[in-house]
Amino acid sequence: MTNRIEEEVIEQVRNNTDIVDVISEYVQLTKRGRNYFGLCPFHGEQTPSFSVTQEKQIFHCFGCGAGGNVITFLMDIENLSFQDAVSKLGSRIGLSIEESSSNHSEAKAPVSKEVSIMKKAHEFASDYFHHLLLHTEEGENALHYLEERGFSTEVIEKYKIGWSLPNWDALTTLLARKGMDLQEIEKTGLIIRKENELKYFDRFRGRIMFPVFDETGHVIAFSGRILEKSENEAKYLNSPESPIFQKSQVLYNLDKARLEIRKQRNVIIFEGFLDVIAASTAGISNGIATMGTALTSQHITKLNRLTSNVTLCYDGDKAGMEAAKRAAIALQAQNIQTEVAIIPDAMDPDDYIKNYGEEAFRAKIIEKPHSYLSFMMIVSKRDKNFNNENDTLQYIQEILEILSERNSSVERDLYIRQLSQETNVSEEAIYQHLRKLQGKKAKQFKSEPTIPLPTNQELSKKKRTISADERAERMLLAHMLHNAQIIDIARNNAGEQCFIRDAYEAVYVRLTGFYEQYPDGDYQRFLEVLNDAQLRNIVMEAALSERDPEHETEEVMDCLRHIRKYRIEQQIERKLHEAKEAEKMTDMTKALQLAQEAIQLKKSLATFE
Repeated sequence: MTNRIEEEVIEQVRNNTDIVDVISEYVQLTKRGRNYFGLCPFHGEQTPSFSVTQEKQIFHCFGCGAGGNVITFLMDIENLSFQDAVSKLGSRIGLSIEESSSNHSEAKAPVSKEVSIMKKAHEFASDYFHHLLLHTEEGENALHYLEERGFSTEVIEKYKIGWSLPNWDALTTLLARKGMDLQEIEKTGLIIRKENELKYFDRFRGRIMFPVFDETGHVIAFSGRILEKSENEAKYLNSPESPIFQKSQVLYNLDKARLEIRKQRNVIIFEGFLDVIAASTAGISNGIATMGTALTSQHITKLNRLTSNVTLCYDGDKAGMEAAKRAAIALQAQNIQTEVAIIPDAMDPDDYIKNYGEEAFRAKIIEKPHSYLSFMMIVSKRDKNFNNENDTLQYIQEILEILSERNSSVERDLYIRQLSQETNVSEEAIYQHLRKLQGKKAKQFKSEPTIPLPTNQELSKKKRTISADERAERMLLAHMLHNAQIIDIARNNAGEQCFIRDAYEAVYVRLTGFYEQYPDGDYQRFLEVLNDAQLRNIVMEAALSERDPEHETEEVMDCLRHIRKYRIEQQIERKLHEAKEAEKMTDMTKALQLAQEAIQLKKSLATFE
């Protein structure tokens, strides 16, 4: 027995929630004609093929086939059960969802027990550490330290900062008392197993605790800062990678910053999570950070779904500038508009805010970033002496390599003029060198075909090519999704097995059961009770297929004929193959019998002409 939400409530949630508003929180959408388009969040792509139709309140990806309505989108994007997705959407419209007990065999498959235990332990630990900091004598010194560093109560509560006791097993003991599986929790590094013993102790002891949240706001890791300097202990201690925490995937503060990123159409990437917190005190709410790793392709893919404009704000020292350079190059390679906010005098954001104030940080650093090319010039000419010919030539070469890949003539003129002024090399000479570089690159890529961006008309062609028999299956399913009576027509003419492919047959079996439970249900409600994303894709492709309701029976019968014909053709192929195998085994009697059966089947095909 599981809980089931009343149908009237589900309908109310669906009817009062705009799918464009919800999906816009996860995907950067652009209106084109009557629909909205963006990069699909369910597979990597460079050209938008993810379509949202506000009129029908559905989404569909022409690339991977994903599709559904606002409820199934939330189920897939956040890995929620149907009940949780409806409840979350209900809260958006001020509706408290009450569940009634009922059988519901198609509930969303739950998260694995292992992951559930790990996340539950981290949520408990986060609440515990946060309580210790704000409400106990043991946390007073840590709280006083944070307040001196400029952390307000609001910031402490927003980022759920906490304190871990110096005891060896304070958290471990509590987790054990809660009946949690310490062996599973140990895999996350939250606790550590003693060598050669089945006993555990806390990883984080006597540290200010900064929780790390995933995109949906669940705690998945920690970073702990030591309160007093120690030669024997690292200043920061971080959770190791685990089944719930992979640094290449996690962007700190994305759960809180997503809406602001969408609103401002820009994201600010900081070097560390403390920079994000410091910047938030200055009113910057669209900041995120990587967790001790370089910006990865997975990070960029996530950001690209929200915005195409990125500002990098790394530390102003040499290491920070080099890290910013690598990140900027990676972002540019993905055609993301990139700017870099440079902090002077090798300071980090926290240092700058303390020295010059929050307003100066916003106005002079964040709001006045350098363009990508300007930043690359700054980085390139460091440690170069323009009185040295080799340094001068190397500098010009590095900048022209970048310029040769850019199309803006204004940009080209601007930076060539700047190069000339910096190096005392004439603009004409620099232009001449640029043309040579462009000529070399043109020769290199001459043989490579260019791939134009798809037009609106071409978007529909991005669907994979399907065979005639699968087209018949899809059309048959389309009619079944729009009219339950078609199932009876199909059964009467094709028996229980109406489809060729297992996936379509699986959808058909579930659809039959769905109509028994929901006689007035439609395909959108059917999508919501399917727990398999692949089957939902098949349903969505079928539901969007062009059909002729006025000639429904004729189309259905034509589909069934095509499917029967295909089955006979498959039988003929099998019998001919078996006949050849019989010949190889010198069983001529069997070979002749199979050949005759194949001939009879071929004759029966004449009835389909």
